[in-house]
Amino acid sequence: PVLVESLIVFLIVLLVHAEVWDRYSWCAAALAIQAFYVQFKWDHLLQLGGAVFQFRTGANSGLLPASMVIPLLGIAMKERCKAAGIVYFERFGIVVASTGMLVALFLSVIAVGITKPMPTNTCMLTGVAGSIIIYTMKHSLTVSEVIEVLEVLLIFVYLSMILLYLLPRCFTPGEALLVLGGVSFALNQLIKRSLNVVEGRGDPIDFFLLVAVVGVVLLGLFFTVLFIFMDSGTWISSMFFHMMTAVLGLGVIMPWLYRLIQKNPLFWLLQFLFQTQTRVYLLVYWTFLAASACGVVFYQNAKRSSGCKKHQASTITRKYFHFIVVATYVPGLIYDRQLLYVAAVLCLALFIFLEYIRYFRIKPFGQTLRQLLSLFLDERDSGPLILTHIYLLLGMSLPVWLFPRSCAPKGTLPGARALVPYSGVLAVGVGDTIASVFGSTMGEVKWPGTKKTFEGTMTAIFAQIIAVALILIFDSSVNLNSSYAWILASVTLVSLLEAYTTQIDNLLLPLYLQIMLMA
Repeated sequence: PVLVESLIVFLIVLLVHAEVWDRYSWCAAALAIQAFYVQFKWDHLLQLGGAVFQFRTGANSGLLPASMVIPLLGIAMKERCKAAGIVYFERFGIVVASTGMLVALFLSVIAVGITKPMPTNTCMLTGVAGSIIIYTMKHSLTVSEVIEVLEVLLIFVYLSMILLYLLPRCFTPGEALLVLGGVSFALNQLIKRSLNVVEGRGDPIDFFLLVAVVGVVLLGLFFTVLFIFMDSGTWISSMFFHMMTAVLGLGVIMPWLYRLIQKNPLFWLLQFLFQTQTRVYLLVYWTFLAASACGVVFYQNAKRSSGCKKHQASTITRKYFHFIVVATYVPGLIYDRQLLYVAAVLCLALFIFLEYIRYFRIKPFGQTLRQLLSLFLDERDSGPLILTHIYLLLGMSLPVWLFPRSCAPKGTLPGARALVPYSGVLAVGVGDTIASVFGSTMGEVKWPGTKKTFEGTMTAIFAQIIAVALILIFDSSVNLNSSYAWILASVTLVSLLEAYTTQIDNLLLPLYLQIMLMA
């Protein structure tokens, strides 16, 4: 399975660079080849328990698929903004690609360094790839951009040491690269923009995302350190938790956001949410769907027999939430993408905050949340945190957040690129859901070395093609310009990746589909 997964990733890399070949293509190819070899060193370390930290069990390291995501996103963004003539975001794409390559190379060096005996051939390969990447960066980046890349790498190193120690078995090395790399980049961008507000680059919703992500992460770090010295399950600790959350939110996060957007954040948010009648209708509709999701949770827990405490929700039951999320995102994508952008940020902050309450057993809801959510755990929730629902939200939202709006003057891109915001809906909401449901109920022919079935994958591809046809009918802004073959190839490769990857598919698949469509 690891070899097939690697082959699929190599095919995606080749197809992307067949469309956007430039000097960074050599770097991406070198990075992919060395990540392929180093991935086996990581897998060996995980099997022997020789890794520095405790990583998620039941999965391979995932270094190759994770290593290519950020560089390919940056390269695709650079090409789109270059075509639109937006120099600032073209340079931003180069910085993103360089940062992703350097962070991935750092993880490779760590694996090679702690492997005993020292793998000479892999060391040489990593050295060659690093030399190509650094040489290209030297001739492509300005001094300020080099400093920015090194700042992100430094933040990534410190965040990795802290969070991987505090949260054992929550990530594979590849998932840690994606999650912590993204948080590191967001923190660096927030610091950079906070120190240079005068330029005013970006709009308020971008600042809102950065502050929300960094704010909830810093909040979690603060309480994790605090509750080392006190019992988090008492009423006194719980009251202190709520009080400090209010103090940090109103005393740090709100003023920080006010400095960036030059407006009162609460008034701006209320005005934004209720600006038009369409937004009010969407908010009412989303509230109904949220209540429905809560109803599913309560109903499934009520069905749990008191004599069967180990009963877990079935795959089909968990996919109810995928259908609800699709019903949430599609109207937002069609009618008001900016509202969907902000609403997804608010939901992410709420989900992470509720996970803090569950993890720290904060009264009065901490223990209740533990009991309600334990029914929906799967083998990927092997650490102290429950992250699958957060990954689902991220998988649906990242294509919306990462869509280069400034490089799409009319709010959309031509051809297959018009489907970029729908990447999460197609890959996770439709493809992964249909594959799981049909594969678990009617699938008989399994892909070699996996539990996934041929029938599930083929049904997922067919369902995504139907979904694209429906998007063409209902969303007038989408015009594919005869790029159907590329869309079919993208959907097929991502569906095959879903069948063979052991990483969190809710996070990985939408990003790869977005890369393919954007290229």
